[in-house]
Amino acid sequence: MSCEDPAPAANGHGGGPERKRPAHPVPVQRHNEPVILFVTVCTRDRAPVLATAVAHAALRRGWSEEGEWIVGGYMIMPDHVHLFCAPGVSGTGAVKDWCGRWKRVVSRRTPEAKGRWLPDCWDTQMRSQEHYLRKLAYVLCNPVRRGLVEHAEDWPFRGSMNSLPWVL
Repeated sequence: MSCEDPAPAANGHGGGPERKRPAHPVPVQRHNEPVILFVTVCTRDRAPVLATAVAHAALRRGWSEEGEWIVGGYMIMPDHVHLFCAPGVSGTGAVKDWCGRWKRVVSRRTPEAKGRWLPDCWDTQMRSQEHYLRKLAYVLCNPVRRGLVEHAEDWPFRGSMNSLPWVL
């Protein structure tokens, strides 16, 4: 896999007007397609407190304990987390609320993260297999683009908790 940086959109978000706050649309159930969301959660002032073994373990535990959404692949960067998730139970609530709950769990177990989270998250529903694969590749290349490792596979703060395949 190549982690060459493609030309970014002018506003950094792939086109359209830049938002000041996340929109959090309700996930749409499409015929015979999974509901998979791409979520990004950041620290205040980009505080580099997340890329540690303690934070990694706390994040995995928080996602497990707050199992309303199930986590697939994830990437923990020093100042933000990218993850893919899917509804884990019938009647799953808003991903924003779920993120708030696991951030509290992580903060109790990782003192460096306490009070460092931005209050919201960014989420977008994957529209197609191609969209999903593009986002997976983007996430995998994050530590390479930031100059933290030469090869994506060398970054220790990444993984997958559950398989979230596109095809049902």
